[in-house]
Amino acid sequence: MQVNLIDGLLQEGEKQRAEQVLNACVHCGFCTATCPTYLQQGNELDSPRGRIYLVKEMLERGEATKATRQHLDRCLTCLSCETTCPSGVEYHKLVAIGRHTIERLAPRGKLDIFVRWGLRKLMVTRGLFAGFLRVGRLFSGLLPATIRRVYFPVVPRFDVKAALDSAAAPRSLLQKGTVLIVRGCVQPALRPQTDLAMSKILNYFGVPIAESTFASCCGAASFHTSGEEEARRLARTNIDGWWKLNQGVDGPVLRAIISTASGCGVHLKDYPHLLQDDEEYREKAVQLASLVKDPVELLEELFSESTPTLSSVAQEQRLAFHCPCTLQHGQGLNQRVEQLLGHLGIRLPQIADSHLCCGSAGTYSVLQPSMSKLLRGQKLTQLLATDPDTVITANIGCQLHLQSGTEKPVRHWLEVVADALSPPTNVKNVREACNR
Repeated sequence: MQVNLIDGLLQEGEKQRAEQVLNACVHCGFCTATCPTYLQQGNELDSPRGRIYLVKEMLERGEATKATRQHLDRCLTCLSCETTCPSGVEYHKLVAIGRHTIERLAPRGKLDIFVRWGLRKLMVTRGLFAGFLRVGRLFSGLLPATIRRVYFPVVPRFDVKAALDSAAAPRSLLQKGTVLIVRGCVQPALRPQTDLAMSKILNYFGVPIAESTFASCCGAASFHTSGEEEARRLARTNIDGWWKLNQGVDGPVLRAIISTASGCGVHLKDYPHLLQDDEEYREKAVQLASLVKDPVELLEELFSESTPTLSSVAQEQRLAFHCPCTLQHGQGLNQRVEQLLGHLGIRLPQIADSHLCCGSAGTYSVLQPSMSKLLRGQKLTQLLATDPDTVITANIGCQLHLQSGTEKPVRHWLEVVADALSPPTNVKNVREACNR
């Protein structure tokens, strides 16, 4: 692709990255076959190839229209196109540059700006979000069934904080091989049992745990709602905290940094790209991102060392697994959860068009509700066609979005594993292990 970007619009590093992506695209159109919005709309400008042309035109002319922004906003950033592309086009890098640039060239209206600001503040301020939920819970009986099912589900009563604190080691006791569990923004309030399941599994194997209660939001919500600088600030805050935590007497202590939400995990792994122009944090971002693992990556290691015994009930359940885009496309871990569960005797049916997005895509379900609902309906039709007792997934956004469209329970796959673990033998309490 012949590229002639104007000077002065982008910083030099951004300009070089944009040119690299544009030069890699050969217009083959393979991406259109797996793009959810193109398959729904049939509009070339709602395909990756079309959006690449729009961004190229904007960066060459230094001008943008509301129509250009509309097509970029409609992109889910599911990255199915990157999995499909035979040329290895890193579409997400170009679309991020395009979205950042269009905020200056074609500013949003005041209402749009306010909605995005409000979403960022609500999601990244953990106490604010939890406070809204507490108030909502008081009136949950008056709310529609769908809202109750998603935001106020009936779960076993337990003290999540106490349970996690009992598994997590005090800072002064951290030893080599510790796994840091990153608490998300909305998940601790909406589905606290997910991190508890992760802790239970690690405790089963005697793996020392630390919980990053001090850390801020990963920054993904900010990055995708016109708040790139806020996303970088949040990343720096996390890096500062984790860097200190990783410094033991005899060297680094962390075996892995885990987020049980694949959407957060893919963003944490992308910190080196986010901070590549930050001389102070660039190297730290690279080192810490190398420790970030999805739960399935860590459990593959643990299960290879010692295969756990699962109850027969787990193997008898009828489950349907939705693999989030952030897991299969963003992190390149397609089929890994299915294979891991298969080794444990839990068989999962094949899901039609499993590579396509469910429509959640972080804040997309709020900002683009019509397209989001279309994709959710399509995904649920395919999942429920297998007649499951329970739908399982690997990301809080997908979990909530799918749950809003079905009465079937939607759970994190870690909960299934944790529930099925037989009581461990010869495995000491994590705190005792840290005291050795």
